[in-house]
Amino acid sequence: MQGFAYALTVLAVLFLLAVGYNFAAGSAYEGHLMEWLNIVVRLMHVTFGIAWIGASFYFVFLENALNRTDNVREELAGNLWAVHGGGFYYLEKYKLAPKEIPKALHWFKYEAYFTWLTGFSLLCVVYYFNPSAMLIDPQVLDISPMAGVGIGIGSFVVAWIIYHLLCRTPLVKNGPLMAVLGFLICTAFAWFYCQVFSARAAYLHFGAMLGTLMVGNVFFIIIPAQKAMVKAATEGLPLNPELGKHAGLRSLHNNYFTLPVLFVMVSNHFPSTFGHSYPWLVLAAIALGTAGIKHWLNLREKHQATGIVFPLAAGLLLAVAFVTAPKTDAGAAANCTPNVSIAQVQGIVQQRCLRCHSASPTDDVFKSPPNGVVYDSPADIIRLKDKIMQRVVVTKTMPQNNKTGMTQEERDLIRCWIEQGAKAE
Repeated sequence: MQGFAYALTVLAVLFLLAVGYNFAAGSAYEGHLMEWLNIVVRLMHVTFGIAWIGASFYFVFLENALNRTDNVREELAGNLWAVHGGGFYYLEKYKLAPKEIPKALHWFKYEAYFTWLTGFSLLCVVYYFNPSAMLIDPQVLDISPMAGVGIGIGSFVVAWIIYHLLCRTPLVKNGPLMAVLGFLICTAFAWFYCQVFSARAAYLHFGAMLGTLMVGNVFFIIIPAQKAMVKAATEGLPLNPELGKHAGLRSLHNNYFTLPVLFVMVSNHFPSTFGHSYPWLVLAAIALGTAGIKHWLNLREKHQATGIVFPLAAGLLLAVAFVTAPKTDAGAAANCTPNVSIAQVQGIVQQRCLRCHSASPTDDVFKSPPNGVVYDSPADIIRLKDKIMQRVVVTKTMPQNNKTGMTQEERDLIRCWIEQGAKAE
């Protein structure tokens, strides 16, 4: 009954949102509604994500830190003493199951389910409700909105099938080889997304793909295995230890996915990554580096030698920071138009940027200025010159998907003005 009530609540909320959107469509309220949808869904996504990833971190730590030898009872796999929040805790892990299954048994699954559901909802709000604005970049691949949405959703299904089939082969028992194959497959998806979508959307789809693998592990593998083990223990039937081992292995895979997914969740704020000329390579390198950091943490928790894992992972991330740094052009200053005025720059900004970045936007998507950034006056432009340099000149990630058709000559003129001191006169 509780599950039925939850389903009815979700359907009622979706119905109200559909009615509200139909009412607001084409009016001044449309942008306001979409902004608040973004806020609510994003907050829910982050909250559930913290709960899920926190649980993943904790249980992998618990598995790594268990005392398995010192006064451990025969039926136990290990135990752990801990102190937190002013209290002492004692935890035990059974090799299979206790003789009697307690009625109050907590299942760690809804954190995963709601993280994926809110994440997919956020993908719809930001990219799928208006794919021509945020998802599709004609300079990358000129496809229809429906094709873009179909490719995005279909790729998640394809990724899960490839990953699941790979996990059903003997290769899954060879950790290093599985890691190499998994990384190569993920790199292929990163490359594919960057050939189809705008770079920013490609990064978010890569994270959504990893998130789909993670929730698929929970829904199709981990929870069914746990249910089978509980059922067998309740009915006094022999337990299959392979169920627990395979579920634990999938849970470990999820643990290595966490840091790459967290990077993707914040990547849209950092155009030096997705704005690079090879965004897929930057994404793959950061995913590998952050997974390496997680591997180092796991080894430390098990009190095993970490060797050069941390230097390699940290070195890779530092190398990405170096490679993505803006390139200096010794001849650029000499080729600059002399004495570029703020009036010239403001003319470009008014034509290319004010549709969105104004106190009263006229864009068909953004009804309020993104991130509160406005360029209504020369003082606004001067104050935000560093942001303009990064987004407009260096990474060329603004205007979004170059929607307003800013030319390279206009970008060069803005660069000259900034390099000449960004003067107000």
